[in-house]
Amino acid sequence: MRSYEPRIPKSKSRPLSGILLLDKPQGLSSNQALQKAKRIFAASKAGHTGSLDPLATGLLPVCFGEATKIAGHLLGARKAYAAQIRLGVTTETDDAEGAVVNTHPVPQLSVEAIETALHTLRGRIVQTPPVYSALKQGGVPLYKRARRGEQVHVPSREVDVYRLVIERFEVDRLDVHVECGSGTYVRSLARDLGERLGCGAHLTALRRLWVEPFSAPQMFGLEWLAQQHAHGGEAAIDALLLPIEAGLTGLPALELDAVQSVQLRHGQRMQVVVPPSLGLHRALNPQGQLVALVEIDAGGFVSVTRGFNPDQTRVDAVASK
Repeated sequence: MRSYEPRIPKSKSRPLSGILLLDKPQGLSSNQALQKAKRIFAASKAGHTGSLDPLATGLLPVCFGEATKIAGHLLGARKAYAAQIRLGVTTETDDAEGAVVNTHPVPQLSVEAIETALHTLRGRIVQTPPVYSALKQGGVPLYKRARRGEQVHVPSREVDVYRLVIERFEVDRLDVHVECGSGTYVRSLARDLGERLGCGAHLTALRRLWVEPFSAPQMFGLEWLAQQHAHGGEAAIDALLLPIEAGLTGLPALELDAVQSVQLRHGQRMQVVVPPSLGLHRALNPQGQLVALVEIDAGGFVSVTRGFNPDQTRVDAVASK
């Protein structure tokens, strides 16, 4: 992919804050896509919220500046994918990037037979991640051990599959819609479905559609962002960023007065007479800016779990969406 990437010295990077809903292209790792976005925006600090395989496309939330503080909060969010599966062929990686291991004739399958197999892959299930994955064992990613020819043992784990429905079925091709929790490998779902159908299968295409709380995201591709920067400068692309609060809309708000805002900014514990609810909250100053993530206990005591600089939680040109 040819793209405009301005060469910006590190000293020229800027303390930008906000969330970019990046449409990751196929062929790039999540980190490679992140670094390209970081260069386009000249951001001094950036991080992403959950990896996508190079084969996959779609939503990759990128956090700049102060927004990197909530990246961990977004990692456990519910996600949705459009997946394409080829029946009758298994690969080393459980997707189209790996070498073919086996081929099998695809039996005459009915939608009902496939539905029966899919039923066993829904809900809280035990799943074994692919051998070729970024999961680490002894500090080393499994895919590196596998490529070195080492014997790799991948422990199974419980994951959540909320929805798994057929969108299209033609002979040896199956398109499905998947909604799942953190840590779920769609490649493993494809592999396990093939085993249940008796013919093997692997993932041929994957697109991430949304990640909570961004359930109807407007995504932006790297090439398009680069063109916007070339034509309109920083202001044109800064206007596309979401404020940090957009990533925390699922949390209840604790509205503070000016004195309380200063207290929390200094990490001081305080008590509210009538707590809105218990647990994790987003604390907002009188201007509606994010001051901190806080925990409220049964006694109404408020403890800071993550503090923010309100002056850096928004880009001047950003319009809340």
